[in-house]
Amino acid sequence: LKAVILIGGPQKGTRFRPLSFEVPKPLFPVAGVPMVQHHIEACAKVPGMKEILLMGFYQPHEALSRFLVSAQQEFKIPIRYLQEYAALGTGGGIYHFRDQILSGGAEAFFVLNADVCSEFPLQEMLEFRQQHGDAHSFVILGTTANRTQALNYGCIVANADTQEVQHYVEKPSTFVSEIINCGVYLFTPAIFQHIGEVFQRNQQELVLEESSNGWQRAEVIRLEQDVFTALAGSGKLYVYKTDGFWSQIKSAGSAIYASRLYLNQYSKSHPERLAQNKPGGPIIRGNVYIHPTASIDSTAVLGPNVSIGEGVTVGAGVRVRESIVLHGASLHDHTCVLNTIVGWDSTIGRWARVEGTPSDPNPNDPYAKIDSETLFRDGRLTPSITILGCSVTIPAEVVILNSIVLPHKELSRSYKNQIIL
Repeated sequence: LKAVILIGGPQKGTRFRPLSFEVPKPLFPVAGVPMVQHHIEACAKVPGMKEILLMGFYQPHEALSRFLVSAQQEFKIPIRYLQEYAALGTGGGIYHFRDQILSGGAEAFFVLNADVCSEFPLQEMLEFRQQHGDAHSFVILGTTANRTQALNYGCIVANADTQEVQHYVEKPSTFVSEIINCGVYLFTPAIFQHIGEVFQRNQQELVLEESSNGWQRAEVIRLEQDVFTALAGSGKLYVYKTDGFWSQIKSAGSAIYASRLYLNQYSKSHPERLAQNKPGGPIIRGNVYIHPTASIDSTAVLGPNVSIGEGVTVGAGVRVRESIVLHGASLHDHTCVLNTIVGWDSTIGRWARVEGTPSDPNPNDPYAKIDSETLFRDGRLTPSITILGCSVTIPAEVVILNSIVLPHKELSRSYKNQIIL
């Protein structure tokens, strides 16, 4: 068994700015560890996993190399990064590196998108494939969404008894199905034959349109639109429906929601990562992750859903809720931080209040997903999570509401509903 994690590249993750300026989005900390580490942990737990490949078009990056070395040591499994020469789409990348994926005689491999958060029921997908279909069938992880939100995802129509996928539509314009694609797949080497057919077809179309100078277009293959749509109804594609948590991480607001889902899971999977109330320690409410190097005053109140990074300083009487505070940040006495991502090495002055508007799914709908909201609506900034880029300084006694502050800014007054460039 092998696993491939698709991490995209710098042109992607634009909705994640200004945070993705400083660190590749897959390394952004969610619930205290880099986003992609949750994927690696899940893959490393599967018995028989021989190698994990990260695939994307980031330039070899110091932070990425450091992360891979430490992850290899921690999980005792070979982890390599394969760099695409251009953005090849979700299918083009794995087709381009098919020899690397199949080397060592891989009988099956998982493909995971890096920008989703999930319980990753990989073992269950393997067992499901043994019960349904044959040794050459493929499995998509699916989950249930509500009718209106399903249109934003790949929709799957499956046979109720066998779970065979009969119809697949990516982001349909009208309602097709409530079962959506979670971006986690189990393939066998046979998938490359199907991707190869798309590649040949793309090449033939290019020969016909010689006038267009799209040399790259034949290699750009999207698993969802190009491969699954064709495979549906052929008896080779099945869907495994999960009841576990799942969410996309497209915007910074969705990172706070993903952090909540992972922190909830820690009580079962990593209880040692959750902070406890101790005499002389800060007051903890709900699930909170605190990096061991952070220094936190005993009168601070943290939680629920708070993640405090490396070397963070939190002063007396500080209140933090539903927020991610990244490494090296400093919250001076009596600040209040709600629904906010505080960037690396940022400073918030005394008695300041930094607050955003949560973009959570509807709590009364068990199938609601997070909306990937647009930044602007009717010419105005949509109220959302407040984001402070790296090295932002906020003076004492000001209020910052629903705003995005780009890196290296020193503010002098209060702001509301603004992007501060």
